[in-house]
Amino acid sequence: MEKFFSVGDVDNLSQIVKEALSEKASPNANEALGKHKMMGLVFLNPSLRTRLSTQKAAMNLGMNVMVMNMDKDGWALETRDGVVMNGTTVEHIREAAAVMGEYCDILGLRCFPGLKDAEEDYSEDLFNKFLKFCNTPVVSLESATRHPLQSLTDLITVIENSDYTFDEAKQQYIPNGKKPKVVLTWAPHVKALPQAVPNSFSEWMCEAQKQGLVDFVIAQPEGYELNEDFTSGATLVYNQEDAFKDADFIYVKNWSSYKDYGKILPVEGEWMPTLESLKITNDAKVMHCLPVRRDLELGSDILDSEKSLVVKEAGNRVWAAQVVIKRILENK
Repeated sequence: MEKFFSVGDVDNLSQIVKEALSEKASPNANEALGKHKMMGLVFLNPSLRTRLSTQKAAMNLGMNVMVMNMDKDGWALETRDGVVMNGTTVEHIREAAAVMGEYCDILGLRCFPGLKDAEEDYSEDLFNKFLKFCNTPVVSLESATRHPLQSLTDLITVIENSDYTFDEAKQQYIPNGKKPKVVLTWAPHVKALPQAVPNSFSEWMCEAQKQGLVDFVIAQPEGYELNEDFTSGATLVYNQEDAFKDADFIYVKNWSSYKDYGKILPVEGEWMPTLESLKITNDAKVMHCLPVRRDLELGSDILDSEKSLVVKEAGNRVWAAQVVIKRILENK
């Protein structure tokens, strides 16, 4: 693995999940891989789980770690070419990324979209320029359109909490019985949020569906349809109750409109899941990437119950990051 940006950087989802769970079982088994190597974590936006889990994963693999909060500690970056830098930007991304690549064996980068211009955000200009100029492997710690470490974590969590057998001959998880029904549901929020997490979750679950691991459904109000590039193969519904019937996993997340880009649209009906709304599921477990707005996005009755996987899910962030870093180190 030379970079980690999307599900397209992984051939066999079952294999990487199995490998991640092996890392979980023996966290320091591969610490010699990263000895005398440096992981750089570059944040243009806030982070809790992504920063701590990736730092712990790199240290489990024997790496040293440097963290750079560009929004607080770094110079204002210029990303455009052919401009005279006589304004507020101080350093060009060509030099900044290249220097970071000189210091680090692997770079992790986190940046959010502006939510004003869909074409600009979905071009992934900043991430792609870092990838081009740093001359070292790059791991996405969330970008304008995707959050692949979170999505790998979510797949690990689904498989870990379901009934599967790993077929060694096929190198594939096989469900013992029916495939788990996984539902991504939109939920309310007080501000416009990016589509990165739901895009990425959808992309990974659609691929998991192709590989025979799950059945995948997306429930959203009218106007909140995600970019079709991320949802091919998913069943799309506009009624949460219909989606919840016989569901095994409910993934709760807010996102702003893609069609009316970055906007919060008026919504009819109740979209915040509660224990009452889960009664029609197949005793579903509930997931969320965190942070979560209690009793706005997701009811406290669920979060404080045994149905909630959110803390275990967050714990699995370490093993998702660790398996990705391990594969990159093995390729260096």
